Amino acid sequence: MDRMGSGQEGAERTHGTAKRLAALLVENRVLVLVLVCLAVFMLLLAEVLEGELMRIDALARWLIVEHLRADWLTPLMEAFSALATPLVIVAMLLVIAAFAPGKRPGWCCALNVGLVALLNLGIKALVQRPRPEGINLVVEHGFSFPSGHSMAACAFFGLLVWLVWHYEDDRRRRMLFSAVFSLIILMIGISRIYLGVHYASDVIGGFCASLIWLAFYTRIAVPLFLGPTPTRRKVERSARGERP
Repeated sequence: MDRMGSGQEGAERTHGTAKRLAALLVENRVLVLVLVCLAVFMLLLAEVLEGELMRIDALARWLIVEHLRADWLTPLMEAFSALATPLVIVAMLLVIAAFAPGKRPGWCCALNVGLVALLNLGIKALVQRPRPEGINLVVEHGFSFPSGHSMAACAFFGLLVWLVWHYEDDRRRRMLFSAVFSLIILMIGISRIYLGVHYASDVIGGFCASLIWLAFYTRIAVPLFLGPTPTRRKVERSARGERP
């Protein structure tokens, strides 16, 4: 009986520790995300600086370039890729400026994209990784790591996801828009591999860099433009017409 009692107590302590650890991770989920993205980015950067083709790059090339390419799919991938070009992003920023309440959301999104573009150019200038050769369907110039389209897409549409998630009252619209914007980010990254202008590691590195950037931008810059971030509970109460 003593052994059974001690075993049960040990199981309860283990369960309690696991619950506290899970709660701690949830409470500090942004920090966890930043650390994971930073670790992945530094790992990719180390491999890139060695100058050898990574397994993930070879696998993505085999799957997406060699087996996924089709005449009907190429225009679609070009369309997704175009969503992260400067002209299209500027057009979308103008739409945000025109329809968002006040000028602050537009300026907030514009500064975000502009600073991410500068960050991308700076990293590329330091790393100077050549682009893939012999498989490109479109002509691109400049260095390859990290992908500028992927960074811009993740920064722009990622900020839209964050804004929708924190400011949209309707749960269905919040989930729908967040899913659509997230899918666009993913498809833009895949399109860059499909078109043969980036390695998979370029795309993943770009996503990681932008997620780290957004973690700081939403904590520091966004409140300066839009004020304190409302909690989900306050947004839901506001949607029901209740007082905070």
